[in-house]
Amino acid sequence: MIEFEHMKKISRTSPSKIVFLILDGVGGLPHPETAKTELESARKPNLNRIARDSLCGLIDPISPGITPGSAPGHLAIFGYDPIKYSIGRGIVEALGIDLELKPDDIAARGNFCTVDDRGIITDRRAGRLSTDENVQLCRLLNDIAIDGAEISVLPVKEHRFVLILRGEALSPELTDSDPQQAGLVPKKVEPLSPQAQRTAEIVNNFISQASIQLQNEPSANMVLLRGFSRYPDIPSIPEIYKLRAAAIATYPMYRGLAKVVGMQMLPSGESITEQLNSLHHYYADYDFFFIHFKNTDARGEDGNFRAKVQAIEELDDALPSLLSLDPEVLVITGDHSTPATLAMHSWHPVPFMLRSKWCRSDNVTEFSEQACLAGGMGRFPATEIMPLAMANALKLNKFGA
Repeated sequence: MIEFEHMKKISRTSPSKIVFLILDGVGGLPHPETAKTELESARKPNLNRIARDSLCGLIDPISPGITPGSAPGHLAIFGYDPIKYSIGRGIVEALGIDLELKPDDIAARGNFCTVDDRGIITDRRAGRLSTDENVQLCRLLNDIAIDGAEISVLPVKEHRFVLILRGEALSPELTDSDPQQAGLVPKKVEPLSPQAQRTAEIVNNFISQASIQLQNEPSANMVLLRGFSRYPDIPSIPEIYKLRAAAIATYPMYRGLAKVVGMQMLPSGESITEQLNSLHHYYADYDFFFIHFKNTDARGEDGNFRAKVQAIEELDDALPSLLSLDPEVLVITGDHSTPATLAMHSWHPVPFMLRSKWCRSDNVTEFSEQACLAGGMGRFPATEIMPLAMANALKLNKFGA
């Protein structure tokens, strides 16, 4: 990938519009009964129509064989090397709910979860409990007091919350307590450096007290923590690409990530229809839009193949609203695969398509894993998407003499 110092020199402004529609976790695996993936099973005439006019391929968000988290998967799509620019999940969750953080604050992403009487996790999301229940549980955990740190527990959405630690000489260099799969016990948080030993003790103390406070809850009787982090110092999209960038995302985590890379947040509502209405309303004000569609990932993580197919069809039904704007560059892809048959993120490459007046379209006629593999881009790193989109929007000058 081209380094940002070079991209800054050749990027230029132009009136053209770029729209990135990210279908979270869209990649899948064949259903054992039909041998078709979720994308291949869905009725999606609009996605297929876009594919026929697009340059297609498969992307690796991190590297072949590496399963991406949501933050690195999105960072790669925005052109950031996800290894070099590592952003903890906690900080983006905190920013996504508009928390005002101090430079030394430490944030962690939390899940309320269900454990059995042996302490084994049976549901990492506590049945996707309601946000209202989450609010009540966070109030309960805010009563926990530990010497050496000021502790705040704030609700995000459904089963998700944010833990904020504030105090002197705290460190985010900690392992996660979340094993990220059911059937295991929560992990003990370990320090990754000697300076983090005291912080690890504080966090493990919090987890122990939280389990006591929650022991009589029917489903949300334990907490899982991951992504301990502070506010990162990274170059912004306006700085690198000279773009007026905006994000339309319903889930706080993705709003927080967009803020970190310098996007303005736009109203999103709760549905893809409301998101696209927002795009129409603000279309004249920005030249880059990131639209995030969550349902494909959520249904994949639930292990519900049919519901993920329906989420794809829901998205497809809304696409005429987007297509009526006819952006100069339209990119549709995902940040990772979440096959319903695995019920979790996976390492499988993700379908990609880019439509513009200037791209060389290929012979792909369907937006799916198998079809996109035969596309003109083949299989390539997700970090190459942003330069490709900028070029097709005529926003890059020539490199060199």
